[in-house]
Amino acid sequence: MKYESLIFDIDGTLWDSRALVAEGYNIQLRAEGLDHLCVTADDFLPLFGKVMTQIADVIFESIPAPERYALMDRCMETENRYLHRNPCAIGYPGIRETMEKLAKKYRLFIVSNSQRGYPELCIEKLGLGDLISGHLCFGDTGAEKGITIRRLMEQHKIESAVYIGDTQGDLDAAEMAGLDFIFAAYGFGEPAHWVAKIETFEDLVNVV
Repeated sequence: MKYESLIFDIDGTLWDSRALVAEGYNIQLRAEGLDHLCVTADDFLPLFGKVMTQIADVIFESIPAPERYALMDRCMETENRYLHRNPCAIGYPGIRETMEKLAKKYRLFIVSNSQRGYPELCIEKLGLGDLISGHLCFGDTGAEKGITIRRLMEQHKIESAVYIGDTQGDLDAAEMAGLDFIFAAYGFGEPAHWVAKIETFEDLVNVV
């Protein structure tokens, strides 16, 4: 496989932030007297990879729209502040070392279905600031991930790339964007097919 650039998902691909995200949400929910809506890391397992409004539709189903989306916004703001204060030692093994090797041959990018500020946080906490050439997320575009990938490619004039992710949604996004898909099998999902599968992040060096 020959590509000019590699584009990465975040959750389930670069790190597992579910427990910390749940803690951040719960801080806000308890502050608002909504303890009965508190979430766990397991609650997020089938949801990470979806856009934020879809996650809100599940975890805050009992709250009418649009109030549930306003609540989601407040939870995400608190989550971001909480993650900034936390060391976030949640990256999968070998992320920095592997990225250094990959950066010698490819431009590296991130596209996520997350809120704005989350990719920047991941890049900062994993120490990837000098290796990542660009990023884009749902919070930036308000669009589904496949469209966000295409916008990133247009912005950075990417001619050939592969998307690395861990869920069916990531595969769907890659196909919408016209890209090959590499499955991070250590993550959260089980996509229908892929051009290659990695059991650890370090495997990516040999796969690409």
